[in-house]
Order: sequence, then C-alpha cells, then structure tokens
Amino acid sequence: MSSFLKNLFGGSSEEQTIEEASSVDDVNQPIHVSDADFEEVVMNTDKLALVDLWAEWCGPCHMLAPTIEDLAEEYGDDVVIAKLDVDENPKSAGRFNIMGIPTVLFIKQGQEVDRIVGVQGYSAFASRIERLMD
Repeated sequence: MSSFLKNLFGGSSEEQTIEEASSVDDVNQPIHVSDADFEEVVMNTDKLALVDLWAEWCGPCHMLAPTIEDLAEEYGDDVVIAKLDVDENPKSAGRFNIMGIPTVLFIKQGQEVDRIVGVQGYSAFASRIERLMD
C-alpha cells in the first residue's frame, strides 16, 4: 500500500517493536507483536493486554488504528496495547479462532476475557478496559 493510502487510512509506515516501545518517547504507542514474542508480551504480562488483530489490506483495520493509538496514549502505562498483523502471524491469530478483522482481544492473566469484532468508538474500548482493570 502506498504511503498516501497508509496516511489516509491511519496506517503507519513504521512498525514498533517491544524494544522500541521501551524508549521514553514511544512508551504510549501500540507495540507490534509477532508469533515469536506473543506469549512473552501478551500472555505472560501481569497487566491487562489489548491486542488489535489487523492486516495491511483491511480498510476497517486502518479506520480503527487511530483509536488504538489513542488507547495506548491514555492507558499505555497500565495496559499492554499491542497490534498483531494476522497475515504475518497466522499462528497467534489461529490460536484465538479469528474469523474476521479487525478483532480486538482483551487478555488478562493469560486468558481471553473479552473481544470486540469490527470498528467501534473509543468509549466502547475504554469502558471495557476500565471494567477489566478492576
């Protein structure tokens, strides 16, 4: 996809890894996870984890991207906010029987506790985060 379309649909031309997320400037940005680090970053965290399952070709996924970025900015200190490209990481997507994207998983103590399928507004995600953090 061209840079123009990525910008238009909210996509990022740069992916952030867990190492990059630890820098001071990028703390509250979504972390791009892969099959290789999914277990460590998402399943083994002691925090609530929100995982956005998406693909480059998915228009609704790009519509949701700014919301996920806003959630990372607001909740990034207390919640792991991650993105997983389903085309590049089919093992993790298959593990949760993902049938459509975007799908956002909420994982707590290594277990899926909720999910949202499709594009929804910020408040739908924020209210679930608030409820699940308790």
